[in-house]
Amino acid sequence: MGNTFGHLFRVTTWGESHGDAVGVVIDGCPPLIDIDITDIQKELDRRRPGQSHITTQRREADEAQILSGIFDGKTLGTPIMIGVWNTDQRAKDYEHMRTKFRPSHADYSYQAKYGIRNWKGGGRSSARETIGRVAAGAVAKKILAMQYGVEIVAYVKQVRELIANINADNVTLSQVESNIVRCPDQDMAAKMIDHIEQARKDGDTLGGVVEAIARQVPVGLGEPVFDKLEADLAKGLLSLPACKGFEIGSGFNSTSMTGSQHNDSFYNDGERIRTRTNNSGGVQGGISNGENIVIRAAFKPVATIMTPQETVDEEGNSTELAGRGRHDPCVLPRAVPMVEAMIALVLVDHTLRQRGQSGMG
Repeated sequence: MGNTFGHLFRVTTWGESHGDAVGVVIDGCPPLIDIDITDIQKELDRRRPGQSHITTQRREADEAQILSGIFDGKTLGTPIMIGVWNTDQRAKDYEHMRTKFRPSHADYSYQAKYGIRNWKGGGRSSARETIGRVAAGAVAKKILAMQYGVEIVAYVKQVRELIANINADNVTLSQVESNIVRCPDQDMAAKMIDHIEQARKDGDTLGGVVEAIARQVPVGLGEPVFDKLEADLAKGLLSLPACKGFEIGSGFNSTSMTGSQHNDSFYNDGERIRTRTNNSGGVQGGISNGENIVIRAAFKPVATIMTPQETVDEEGNSTELAGRGRHDPCVLPRAVPMVEAMIALVLVDHTLRQRGQSGMG
């Protein structure tokens, strides 16, 4: 059950990092949605490895194949299956850690839980699993854009101590894609790239923050009390590999504010009720209020580093382990489309739930 996400728009990802293929099954997608393979491929291209010198150099084309659920460019309303073949596995890069537990990886916890693990590339715990999420997110984005005009844009806000100065309300996709680190602040992007390059040379890794905005989100999404919109967004984002923190709106900064400073006052702009500020991040009482949804996801440094670390093997014997092979020195540039995908999956699921409850068009 842990491999399936969503209620009415349900996605199940499958496959391992160094298996034959990875992918996703989407169930509950409405019929007659225009979907072309290019809609899916352009998102996978943003996620794929080897796209720049600051990402892993694993060479995968990540060419998507639609195996079911779409006919003549339209969804059928039946399960959609999308697969991607793995073509550049190097299991030998992991042979030295067959019986050793990598620090801060899922090796020990998977072994303890299941009594078995796929040591080649991390198996299901690898970020390669997110191919299925991004492919499904492309479908979800198309539905949200066609039916509601929703636009989702994510970008790198922070790499370690380097924080970009960005107004989320005005960020465009073209600005995000204008550099390899996916930070719209061009001056800060150059510094981030230098910092990541130096970490790679040092055999180390960096973490940071991805910020995202969802515009034109309909009012009324969210199912209190346990399926509040921000709660489901948090679950979706925290399920991403390496994600360790979630904020919406003012987030942790709200703890240093007073109620009079934080409250979003209402006004009528002639078309609908709006708020003058957006400290709530577009969600109040667990329900979307029509303002932009603004979230931040914190990603830890990639756990695989190229310097020796203390660890133990499966027998509990002390040993040392250093990373080998091809790994991201910083996950953030490739995490951007993953964050967008998870937001889209949450929003499309809640639009279907709201439609079933209130008849929302």
